Amino acid sequence: MNILLTGASGYLGSHLARVLVSDGYRLTVLKREGSDIRRIIDIGADLACYDIESGGVQQAFRGASYDAVVHTATCYGRGGESAADVCAANTAWPLELMDAAASAGTPLFINTDTSLERFLNPYALSKKQFTDWGHLFADQGRIRFVNVVLEHFYGPGDLESKFVTKVIRSCLRGDRRLDLTAGIQRRDFIHIDDVVAAYTLILRHALVDGIPFQEFCIGSGTAIAIRDLVVMIRALSGSDIELHFGAVPLRTNEPMESLADTSALQALGWQPRTGLEGGLSRTIEIEKELMKGKTP
Repeated sequence: MNILLTGASGYLGSHLARVLVSDGYRLTVLKREGSDIRRIIDIGADLACYDIESGGVQQAFRGASYDAVVHTATCYGRGGESAADVCAANTAWPLELMDAAASAGTPLFINTDTSLERFLNPYALSKKQFTDWGHLFADQGRIRFVNVVLEHFYGPGDLESKFVTKVIRSCLRGDRRLDLTAGIQRRDFIHIDDVVAAYTLILRHALVDGIPFQEFCIGSGTAIAIRDLVVMIRALSGSDIELHFGAVPLRTNEPMESLADTSALQALGWQPRTGLEGGLSRTIEIEKELMKGKTP
């Protein structure tokens, strides 16, 4: 099976790329010229790579056919990008990609969406807008579209811009204090290994089922208050960091609870295998090794 993957240099995409290669898929990657490819350097010989800025979309479809496009690339807008930049990365560019895939006869597009509320920020809005385009393409019979709605995933080696990683590293570094919101909002956290297992299962089924539009939610199916999560991380890491709940205001339109309805995934036989406390403990131990400069 030939798969075209975006976001392979990122945290989710690199984990997925490694498993897809191990499972015997032939993988083509679309990436930015300046992408940091350290996460996938060990499987580089197994990948065909095209740079987006150098006509990568057109090159990737020239003389090649794919069984599916798996789109995991995203721009969170945390690097000072404008709303227009975020929209271009999360709506306009994947629309160009999906248009090219449909024109080339690619039967399936698997998209990565967010569980965040549509009007929370430009990132969430731009992701929802592209999902609307995918629904339109599916309704028109141009391509089958599978929308994967992700809750908050975590694991060792992720960016510190991610909440769980930030809290863990603040504890392990011995930071004196950590400013937080009141922490009353409840969120669904899931380990990266369970996320990748869900993607590969979705891909296998979507390749053969022929349904025009499908949506799967990936999460643990349970929610925990942010305050309780942070206290758990502090205890598991053995830290005495001061937690200042309420020092940071809640965002406008902040949802008070988010958790995945995993019934569609469960119908395919999927269940998360990593409990929150066990997953956090393992992540903390590996983060300790990474901070020492060791490869776990």
